[in-house]
Amino acid sequence: MSTGGLVPQTVRIIGTGLIGGSLGMALGAAGANVQVEDISPGTTALAVELGVGHAAADDEAEPDLVIVAAPPDATAQLVSRALTTWPTALVTDVASVKSVVLDAVARAVEPAQLTRYIGAHPMAGREISGVIAARGDLFRGRPLVVVPHPTTAPEAIGVLQGLATAIGSVPVTMSAAQHDAAVAHVSHVPQVLSSLLATTLLQPDDAALALAGQGLRDTTRIADSDPRLWMEILGANAEAVGQVLGQVRDRLEEILAALETLPGDPDPAIGSRRALAALVADGNRGVRRIPGKHGGASDAFATVTVLVPDRPGELGRLFTEMGEIGVNLEDFRLEHNLGRQVGLGHLAVDSAREELLTRELTARGWSVVGS
Repeated sequence: MSTGGLVPQTVRIIGTGLIGGSLGMALGAAGANVQVEDISPGTTALAVELGVGHAAADDEAEPDLVIVAAPPDATAQLVSRALTTWPTALVTDVASVKSVVLDAVARAVEPAQLTRYIGAHPMAGREISGVIAARGDLFRGRPLVVVPHPTTAPEAIGVLQGLATAIGSVPVTMSAAQHDAAVAHVSHVPQVLSSLLATTLLQPDDAALALAGQGLRDTTRIADSDPRLWMEILGANAEAVGQVLGQVRDRLEEILAALETLPGDPDPAIGSRRALAALVADGNRGVRRIPGKHGGASDAFATVTVLVPDRPGELGRLFTEMGEIGVNLEDFRLEHNLGRQVGLGHLAVDSAREELLTRELTARGWSVVGS
C-alpha cells in the first residue's frame, strides 16, 4: 500500500465508463500514473485516446491503488480478483451500492486480504454514459463517500480521503449501511419516481404533450436512464429503496383519499384540503434541505432570473458579465420552450450578492424578471 502525496503514484482502473474514465482523467491531472483496462478492447483504446490513462500491460509493476468501476453485479468479483492478483495494493470500488459488494467480497477472500479493501462512491454523474462522456472535472465540489468496514486498514481511509481532495471532491465517511440508506433517499427513489411519472406520458396524445413545460422536464429528466444498470442498482439496494417507497405509498394513499373526498365541499373535519396543503408545504420544507454546491444549506443562495435572447453567444456573454461584476455562479438552469424568442436563465448566487447582480445586470441591458 505504497502511496505518496494526496494520490497514489500508480493507479489501475478496471472499467472505463463515465466514472472510471473521469477518475482516470482527474487522477492523471493530479499526478498519478494511470493504467486502464476494460472488458472491451475497443473501449480501452478509446479511453487511452481520450487521455484517461495508458493501456495496462501484463508485466507492469503492481499498482498502489486499484479502482473497480464496473456495474454492481460484476463489482464484487472484480474486487476479489484484484485483492488476489495484487497482494499489497489497496483496492476500492465506485459502485453505487456498498453492502452487497462488501458482503460478497468478504465471502470470497481471506480476512487478511479484506483489510486492503475499502468502498467508495463519488456522487457525480451525467445524463449521458460511456467513456466518451468522461470529464476530469466531473467530481469538483461533489461528495465522494468513503466506505470503510470494521477491518479496513486505518491508512486506507486516509488514502481515499486524500484522493477525494486531490480531484476536487468533498470526502464524506459512512458505513455501508448508512451509505445505502442515504442513496436510497437522494438517488435511487428519485429515479423510481421519475420513471413512474414518465410512464404516465405514454397515455396522452401529442396535442396534450405539446402543452408540457419546464416543470415536467425537470421532474422526468432522469427517467431517460439505462434500464439494465438501474435494474442492478435497485436490486442490490432493494431493502433500503423499499422502505422509502413504503413511506411514499402511505403518503400517496392519504392524498388519494383527500382527492376522493374533496369534491362537493366536504366537512372541514375530514381534512381533505389540509392534507393537500400539508403535502405541498412538507415538500417546500424538504427541498430547502437539499445542500447547495459546497454543502451548505440551499437557502443560503438566491435565484436571479434573467431573460436570455435566443441568439448565439448570449449565454456566454451573460456568464462573462457575471464574472466582470464579481459574482460567482453557484448553479444554473435554462428554461427554454419551443417558439420562445428568449429563454429564462435561473442564476443561483450567494444571497448577499443578489442585489448587486440584479442592479449591475439591469444596468448592462439585461432584463431581470425575478429574484
